Amino acid sequence: MAVKEFVYLAFAGLAAGYALLHVVLRGSKPQAVNNPTFISFQKRYFVAYFLALMADWLQNPYLYKLYSHYGFLEPQIAVLYVCGFASSVVFGAFTHTLADRYGRKKLCITFCIVYSISCFTKLSTSYTVLIFGRILGGISTSLLFTAFEAWYVHEHVETHDFPKEWLTLTFSTASHWNGVFAISAGIVANIFAGVLSLGPVSPFILAIPFLVASGAIVAVSWTENYGENKRSFSKTCSEGARNIGSSKKIVLIGAMQSLFESVMYIFIFIWTPVLDPHHPPLGIVFSTFMICIMIGTTIYNYISSFTQAASTFVNISIVMALTSTVICVGSTKPGDEHPTVSYAAFLLLELACGMYFPAMGFLRSRILPEAHTVGIMNWFRLPLNLIACIGLMVLHGDPSTSGTRHMFIICSGLLALALFCGIQFAALTKDDERLKHQPVDAEANGNL
Repeated sequence: MAVKEFVYLAFAGLAAGYALLHVVLRGSKPQAVNNPTFISFQKRYFVAYFLALMADWLQNPYLYKLYSHYGFLEPQIAVLYVCGFASSVVFGAFTHTLADRYGRKKLCITFCIVYSISCFTKLSTSYTVLIFGRILGGISTSLLFTAFEAWYVHEHVETHDFPKEWLTLTFSTASHWNGVFAISAGIVANIFAGVLSLGPVSPFILAIPFLVASGAIVAVSWTENYGENKRSFSKTCSEGARNIGSSKKIVLIGAMQSLFESVMYIFIFIWTPVLDPHHPPLGIVFSTFMICIMIGTTIYNYISSFTQAASTFVNISIVMALTSTVICVGSTKPGDEHPTVSYAAFLLLELACGMYFPAMGFLRSRILPEAHTVGIMNWFRLPLNLIACIGLMVLHGDPSTSGTRHMFIICSGLLALALFCGIQFAALTKDDERLKHQPVDAEANGNL
C-alpha cells in the first residue's frame, strides 16, 4: 500500500478508535460549575488561549517542508531547528522571572507580537532571516506555555478567589481542546498547503490572524497581574541544584525526562525527511500523531483512576518508544527503506508520548518540592536540549542517507538508558512504599 493511502486509512481508523475509546472510557464527567462569574472568566481566558494554541499548531506540520522547499539541505535545516531549541531553553529559564516582574498580560501580548514576526520571516528565503525567525519562534514557545497559564492561575486564585479545586476543571478542558485544535490544525494546514496548492508557507501566514486576534483580546479584556516571587534567577537555579543533589529520585526523574524528551525533540526534526520523499499529506500525518497522543493520554487517565503507579506507566512508555526507534533502525536502511513501517512506528512513538507526559507530570508533582520546581526544571532542560542539539548537529553534519538511520540508533541507546533509570526509580520508590509501613524509620525515608 502506498504511503499516502496508508496515512488516510490510519487517520480514519485512529479517529474512529479515539471517538469510541473516549465514549467507553470517559467515565463520569466532572461536576459542572454553575457560577456565571466563573464561566464568564473562564471563557475570556479560553478564547485568547485557544486562538494562540491554534496559531502555534498550524506551524508544526510544514516547518521542515518549508525549509526544504526553499532549497536548504538537511544539515542546514538541522541548524535552524537547533537555533529554535536553544533559544527556547535559554529564554525559557527566565520566563517565570520575567512574568512575575513585568506582568503576565504584557508577556502574553509580547508572545503574540513576537510570534507574528516569526511567521512573517517565513516569507523570506534568506538563511539569516530564517535563523532569526527560528530564534523568535523558540522564545514565543516558552512564553506560550508559561505566561498564559500563570496569568490564569493568579486571576483565578488571587483576584476572583475561586476555589482552587476549580483549576482542574479549566486545565482538563484546556488539555482536551488543545488536542482537538492540534488535530484540526493539521487538517487545515494540509488543505491550504496541499489541497489548495498554496505552498508550505501558507499555514504560517494563516497563523498570523489568530495571533493578532489573541493579542487584541488579551489587551482589551485581561487585567494585568504580577508575581510575588522575589528570588533572583541565580538563587532559583542554585536552590534547584541543591535539591537535585540531595535526592537520588530527583536525579533519576531528571535523567528519564532528559533522555526521553531529547528523543522527542529529535523526532520533531526527523519525521518529515523520512516520510516526505514518498509524498504523504504532511498535515494529515501530523493529525494522526496528535490523535495517537490523545489515545495514549485517555488510556493513562482511565487506568490511573484505579492505580497511581505512574512510574510503571513511564517505563511502559519508554519501552514502547524504544520499540519504535528499533523498528525505524531497520525500516530506514539506505536502499531498503520501508516508509509505511516507519510511519506505523512513528504512531507507536506518539502513543507512548500520550502516556508518558501525564505520567511524568504526576511523578514530578509528587517528588519535586513545589517551592523549587522552577529551578529544578531549569536544570532538567539543559541536558535535554544539549542531547537533542548535539545529536542533530553531529549526525546531520554530513548530508548522507545513513544519517537518519544512525540517528535512530542513537535514539534507541538514549531510550535504553532512560529505561535503566526508570527501573532504578521504580525499585527505589517500591522500597519507599515498603518502608513507610514499618513502625521504625518510616518518616526518615522519602516516599512517593
